[in-house]
Amino acid sequence: MKNRFDAIIIGAGPAGSTAAILLARAGWSVALVEKQRFPRRKVCGECLAASNLPLLDALGIGAEFDASAGPELRQLALMHGQRTLIADLPAADQPNRAWGRALGRETLDTLLLAQARASGAVVLQPWSVQALDGGAGDPWCEIRAIGSDHRERLHAPVLIAAHGSWEPLPTGRAERRLARRPGDLFAFKANFRHARLAPGLLPVLSFEGGYGGMVLADQGITTLACCIREDRLEACRRQFTGLSAGEAVEAYLKQACHGVAEALGSAQREGAWLATAPIDPGIRLRAGDALFRIGNAAGEAHPIIGEGMSMAMQSAWVLCAQLLRPAVPRDGLANAAWQSGVRRRYAAEWRRQFAPRLRLAAGLAHLAMRPALTSPWLGLLARWPGLLTQGARRGGKVRCAISPATVSWLAAGASARCARPAAAASTHLDPG
Repeated sequence: MKNRFDAIIIGAGPAGSTAAILLARAGWSVALVEKQRFPRRKVCGECLAASNLPLLDALGIGAEFDASAGPELRQLALMHGQRTLIADLPAADQPNRAWGRALGRETLDTLLLAQARASGAVVLQPWSVQALDGGAGDPWCEIRAIGSDHRERLHAPVLIAAHGSWEPLPTGRAERRLARRPGDLFAFKANFRHARLAPGLLPVLSFEGGYGGMVLADQGITTLACCIREDRLEACRRQFTGLSAGEAVEAYLKQACHGVAEALGSAQREGAWLATAPIDPGIRLRAGDALFRIGNAAGEAHPIIGEGMSMAMQSAWVLCAQLLRPAVPRDGLANAAWQSGVRRRYAAEWRRQFAPRLRLAAGLAHLAMRPALTSPWLGLLARWPGLLTQGARRGGKVRCAISPATVSWLAAGASARCARPAAAASTHLDPG
């Protein structure tokens, strides 16, 4: 197996595959490590805002997305108790691509991974990261083939973490073993057929102890997803005895939000409820970190604004714009001063583009899960529904973190016109 690369990317979701495509097109040798087999379902929202559609075109999957995704999302709803308030979603300023759409992660991730492979990235799947050393000198990553004891050690001067927030690297797994807290938010998701959700409507759910959303995605599938506090989840289990955790959550959502009960009245669930460990919103970029972080590994917003996939993809573009600048030092990508400068510029740009979304999402999430705070706002929103539209605009629905000029430059593999990184010259094949 080839074991020396210019970059190793851990995680092949939207962030990791996007970075792999851009770096491989620029002439880098890239290893993309993913522990799950594709296609696979994810506890994740499936909406992509219109601001990302030019990025999909540049990555080479825009036509496939257009052919498969659900209807254009033109309206936003707030469902709380017996009330449903509806407002227009803001339109993006781009011809024929003004509205976001939803596509299941089973399809989107598979499309992006196939494009990464076609761009020249070496895809190692299913392999799990067992250990890594991101320090200076000779950074390495030890991986194990899922279902066997076969291990390999990969070397690269650039290590990029693109894993999910609930799938920490070995260095962070001990922290996740700490005792859970009653306020921890658990995420749930299920798919339904024959739901009565208006095409193009994107509801946000507000209820005691949590928040959620629904969307009509591809193949006529309606997705219901939510985050719920652990103490409220335990109360649901006690109230709806004999049901699984996901089924108890479904029953509670129908009880707490009339709009959910109405939409799912005659619907049939397709597949099991999915659930995941507590979400952990916040910024994970760390001063002095030897890894580059993108997607949820860099920072995670409360899912109430539906910007998870947008931030994942766009953060990958922001990082690659810095990595692929022409000023690679003569001694190559392992130069510590060069990496430090890239990391500093990337972190500053990441915070400028995404930190406001995290703050907005946190405020909305804490408001939505506390009805005593939410109720006074409903009258205001009923009178001025445009406030919902403005909230969606501030949440990033129409603004991309990447300028059109940068999109064109990176999509063309611009740095391939620059000197090839010195690290690539050391690539070799190991036996086997």
